[in-house]
Amino acid sequence: MSGKRLWLSVLMILSTVAGQACGQAPDLRMPVQVAPDAPQPTDAVGPINSREPSAPRVNLEYIAAPRFPVQAGVVNSGDARLLPVQQVEPKKVDTMPPPGYTSPYPLYDILGDRKRSTDILNPADAAKTPGYPTVKLTGFFQADFAWFAQDANSVKSLGNIQDDRGFRRARLAAVGDVMDNVSYMLEMDFAFPGRPSFMDVWLDVHKLPVLGNVRVGQYRVNFGMDELTSVRELQFIERGITFGLAPFRQMAVGFHNANEEKTVTWAVDGFGYPSDFFGNSTGDRGYGMAGRITALPYFDEEDHRLVHVGLDYTYLDTSTGNFRFRNQAEYGGQFGPLGLGNTVITNVPFFVDTGVLPASITQMVNGEVAFAAGSLYAQSEVRYAFVRLQNGNYTTLPTMYAQVGYFLTGEQRPYNKNNAVFGRVKPLHNFSSAGGIGAWELAFRYSYANFHNNVNPGFANELTDTTLGLNWYLNQYTKFQANWIHTFLSPGSGLPSGTDTLAIRAQLDF
Repeated sequence: MSGKRLWLSVLMILSTVAGQACGQAPDLRMPVQVAPDAPQPTDAVGPINSREPSAPRVNLEYIAAPRFPVQAGVVNSGDARLLPVQQVEPKKVDTMPPPGYTSPYPLYDILGDRKRSTDILNPADAAKTPGYPTVKLTGFFQADFAWFAQDANSVKSLGNIQDDRGFRRARLAAVGDVMDNVSYMLEMDFAFPGRPSFMDVWLDVHKLPVLGNVRVGQYRVNFGMDELTSVRELQFIERGITFGLAPFRQMAVGFHNANEEKTVTWAVDGFGYPSDFFGNSTGDRGYGMAGRITALPYFDEEDHRLVHVGLDYTYLDTSTGNFRFRNQAEYGGQFGPLGLGNTVITNVPFFVDTGVLPASITQMVNGEVAFAAGSLYAQSEVRYAFVRLQNGNYTTLPTMYAQVGYFLTGEQRPYNKNNAVFGRVKPLHNFSSAGGIGAWELAFRYSYANFHNNVNPGFANELTDTTLGLNWYLNQYTKFQANWIHTFLSPGSGLPSGTDTLAIRAQLDF
């Protein structure tokens, strides 16, 4: 090697070391000047100089044929653009990078493909929105087993109900936040007839003036304390008989808010009615609204003593021109596939049924009351539906339930102030080989529904349910429930009947 070339090599090495010491890499990749008639260089995305449409159109060539990795670290996508140069005769440039080369244009070299600037984390944006979006995978399943005992009149009016075993619910959901004031939930159920069916699929915008929080999507509209209690946290295997008169889950837009202490809550929803298992609601007609207001006139968090009251209202204008309200005797069993006309096929028949009522307007009012005192708690709701028939007359459908629970092992059922409902049970001592027995709870419920009406006297029924429950919480995510349900039915035609159901549920959620 000549002396001149040796000195040049030494200078280049010193320059490289100095640049790296200052946190900079030598820019060995250079734009090359090409002749005006040279072919326009392209890549998988398009002409390279189309990266800057606002700049004068010039011919550029970006020489980096052999792709090579870049150093790990924060990537700055701020301004990695090619600069225009004067058009002169092309020069041949050695494109092979030296060992340890760090690209000054990481946007074009990552993983050997050109990336959009939106795919690369901008440090300035990251500083403004740390940790967003967030996502958490959650889910649960409920496996049910039931045995039925019927008297002769029950068999005549309801048929021979078969014992059943299957999944009542099996759900997966993603929940999280995309910003500090926008949250979301996307939940699917693989046991419901749609398989999967849309459950709660919504977004919430928070911290809005006056309204507080606005929700858009399919969700449980604000009507009923039992309806707004999560199915993961139900005191019994199924909700009370009043559930047959509820708008429940609809495609809606609404707002919900509370005072600063969260001792008073209020919410209003507007929705299409009815919505199917896929979150769809169609028709020029078919709308509804629901509203709920709750209060805690007495709340002692330290001693876990409270009194809850609430009032709910819903107005339903159906798109079909008729209503039909019905319900099972507080045990639903597993679902079959959808039948003709999206009808739901189940093994367990409907015990109370109004039949088809020719009407377009129904209004409902619902009263709530609940209390807790240590390990003892109770809640009750009374609900009336006023159906305006097409002939101008009204038919009234009353329902109610009252339920009470007591923890034998000293736990307390917490109160969720955000949703104004009772919440998740956490055992004092989880079931384990170390001697923990989990939490044990006794529960009792009385329910009543009267669906008699003058339109379909043969369909309508009057039902009374008594349910005795035993719940074992191994931990806050695993529980077993056993319900004995005695149903006394006074049908519109025929003789009174009795049906007994023994139901057991295994539930796990995460």
